[in-house]
Amino acid sequence: MRDLFLLRDDVVFLNHGAYGACPRPVFEEYQGWQLELERQPVEFHARRFRGLMRTAREALAGYVGADADDLVFVTNATTAVNVVARSLPLGPGDEVQVWSAVTDRTRVVCLSHITSPTALILPVETLVRRTREAGIITLVDGAHAPGQIPLDLRALGADYYAANCNKWLCAPKGSGFLYARREMQPRLRPLLVSWGEEWTDGVTPSAFINEFEYQGTRDPAPFLAVPAAIAFQRAHDWDSVRETCHALADRAREAVTAITGLPPLSPDDPVWFAQMISIPLPVEDPRAAQRRLLEEFGIEVVATRWQGHPLLRVSVQAYNTRSDIDRLAGAVGAVLR
Repeated sequence: MRDLFLLRDDVVFLNHGAYGACPRPVFEEYQGWQLELERQPVEFHARRFRGLMRTAREALAGYVGADADDLVFVTNATTAVNVVARSLPLGPGDEVQVWSAVTDRTRVVCLSHITSPTALILPVETLVRRTREAGIITLVDGAHAPGQIPLDLRALGADYYAANCNKWLCAPKGSGFLYARREMQPRLRPLLVSWGEEWTDGVTPSAFINEFEYQGTRDPAPFLAVPAAIAFQRAHDWDSVRETCHALADRAREAVTAITGLPPLSPDDPVWFAQMISIPLPVEDPRAAQRRLLEEFGIEVVATRWQGHPLLRVSVQAYNTRSDIDRLAGAVGAVLR
């Protein structure tokens, strides 16, 4: 797998969770769409755009268990969350909470599917069911979910789901999506207002798709390359890849905790973590430790502080090997000494 990615050979890359990494054939597909656009911009944008975007949405919808008319492409999960946040009809005294803090004033529950700092998978199915029963709007931030864990958005039932495709799905940078249940779509307002419904051409089924899909002249190539990323993972038996990556993440956890003597954040179980693991690290300055790991040992990894606790976050993808994990363990031991 290593040769199928564009990563530099002089760096052990254990930080896929930050920005992702795009495989060579997917990146070539992305550049191919850019080239096709430039060869006839008017033909591409004015006459082909809607159909191409529909095809890309259908591929993504099939992958995440949704209807193609219930999701739109956005540049990233941050944009998707902002769309929902700015569209919510909140008033004085209304609250946005996690479940443990819900009161009779709570209007929205917002939670991550997989947390960024601790890399833990949250029980969103249970939480979404509770909030729906209580009549509370649910917004799930799935920035780290697509490609790392299986998704079925219909079955999940969240009102809104924001996600990235550039991270674990390995699509190009600038590709994400916003899913909205059909009855919740009219509540949403785009951050940018463009031609909208004036561009209706029989291909676009709703104001939701219309208003969010065309937002002035922009490069749609990252969106159009998402089907290639899905096809790449299917062609390389990604279920097996994920299992291997989970085993490597657990190997990192065991190696580092053996050095530090600190207990892990969770059991070794795919219910708790997938390809990304955060490990307690006994350092005063985690950022300094991260710099040393890169500058002295050539290892790109995250060391940060979460609620006062220094953590080492290791992200494992198809291009990583056992030797990468062993090199990390040796480097962590040297930094701690």
